[in-house]
Amino acid sequence: MSTGFDREQGEFARGARAAVVYPDLGGSSRDADARLEETAGLALAIGIQVEDRLAFRLRQPKPGTLIGSGQVETLAEAVRDQELQLVVFDASLSAVQQRNLEGALGCKVIDRTGLILEIFGERARTAEGRLQVELAHLDYQAGRLVRSWTHLERQRGGFGFLGGPGETQIEADRRLIRDRMARLRKDLEQVSRTRSLHRERRQRAPWPVIALVGYTNAGKSTLFNRLTGSDVMAENLLFATLDPTLRQIALPGIDKAILSDTVGFVSELPTQLVAAFKATLEEVITADLLIHVRDVSHPDSEAQRDDVEAVLADIGVAETTPRIEAWNKIDLLDEERRAALSAETAQRDGVMAVSAATGQGIEALRTMMAQRLTAGHRRFVVRLDPSDGAGAAWLHQHGEVLDHWVEDDAAFYEIRMAAQDHDRFLARQDR
Repeated sequence: MSTGFDREQGEFARGARAAVVYPDLGGSSRDADARLEETAGLALAIGIQVEDRLAFRLRQPKPGTLIGSGQVETLAEAVRDQELQLVVFDASLSAVQQRNLEGALGCKVIDRTGLILEIFGERARTAEGRLQVELAHLDYQAGRLVRSWTHLERQRGGFGFLGGPGETQIEADRRLIRDRMARLRKDLEQVSRTRSLHRERRQRAPWPVIALVGYTNAGKSTLFNRLTGSDVMAENLLFATLDPTLRQIALPGIDKAILSDTVGFVSELPTQLVAAFKATLEEVITADLLIHVRDVSHPDSEAQRDDVEAVLADIGVAETTPRIEAWNKIDLLDEERRAALSAETAQRDGVMAVSAATGQGIEALRTMMAQRLTAGHRRFVVRLDPSDGAGAAWLHQHGEVLDHWVEDDAAFYEIRMAAQDHDRFLARQDR
């Protein structure tokens, strides 16, 4: 596989030498260095070699190139001097801006949305994930028919920016894109119906569903593995997890719960991806409890928290859904900062300082998770026939048995459970 920019094909290979550019328009809660570092991390996740990082302060965006003419020349000089094959803009570029920049710089140019879509295209493993990413990419590409695209007949991961073996160039038109998108939406509707059936089955059981959410690379998969004893991919990479994973866990007083590891969020997550991954994110929307995993060692932890909450609101998660903030990666903090963090979490409700890597604070987190899931539960005394073993098992499965005694040829259970489960128990007895 060749390396470098191919002017005929409009592609570049993994390992391409690149510069990352942040056009600073002001008003961002993050500083320029943090933005450049995050975008460089995104580029690294797709195998790009970041050779330079540049921030340009803009008074106002230019319609043709986003950045000013002098800044374009500065960037072109960097491309020539360092023999770069790619420039990644930490911004959204129009099709015209992208084409003009490529002409002026003499190399491939992609924006933040295109980079994230490419990462998702390579990382998605399940058929559903592939469908979702392809739909998102087609939606993005529909307005960019200024060059050929290659994602309808691919033999490898990725969707149209990074080159690879076995590709077939197809001259795209809008009708072909619309037809393909319609087929993908139909397939995803079937996936969504299947997920709904699985959810209904769980709700009839019912077992509480706990969803891990958070900024990408916050440590969700590591925490998932710590809580479940699984070996889900957990690497120090942005978007290491794309396809949702469900596992059964036990919590204090709760014999069975379902834990879901979900895709990480990121600032300015492309709207195409939010829409395409709606079926996957339904696990988050319908969860009984959200664990918001935060990397408190990251300098932009607060801004990342705001980004995650914004995405949760966008996908329709109710504000009333119970939440716990797991302040993760405390093992990366110095002793003074850890002490300050412990003092702060002690004063805040629903916050727990943990290290998914070392296990610190995990048992306390498990206890808090159980308390949140049972917070709406009340105490009831129920009566059973002493021979009703199935009824006794049902009570143990769906509530916390506090006391048990036999009186006048009847078995009595003092139990803490949700009101709706108590109603279901009474309906069961009436059958």
